[in-house]
Amino acid sequence: MSTPIVRVRDVMKKEVLSIDGMATACEAAEMMRKARVSELLVTRRHDDDAWGMVTITDLVKKVIVPGQDGATVGVYEIMTKPIITVPANMDIRYAVRLMDRTSVRSAPVEDMGEVVGVVSLSSLVLDNNIL
Repeated sequence: MSTPIVRVRDVMKKEVLSIDGMATACEAAEMMRKARVSELLVTRRHDDDAWGMVTITDLVKKVIVPGQDGATVGVYEIMTKPIITVPANMDIRYAVRLMDRTSVRSAPVEDMGEVVGVVSLSSLVLDNNIL
């Protein structure tokens, strides 16, 4: 008897919070704090643009530790762009490998060119009992 394949779409978090790259680091931190999330998708400027991502780690390493003023630092200055997206129909075993090999903790989930969710290594392991 074979084990059914679990796809990324089956385990992803469907709520995706996004922020404009022109927002400040303080605005990003406040949005994360209110929503209790550790990452925000940075919106594309146009259809040919790449997605970006800003994380708590970005805020710590690029704003707090260097002593920057979060009210004057733009999200576009500290975000990661371009980012890796994970196909919604990908087997989660391959998604975990991809994320591990690229040192990514969370990634937007893409389906037909649109972001439909977010998947994180911690949610895969902790929330979905993949071990």
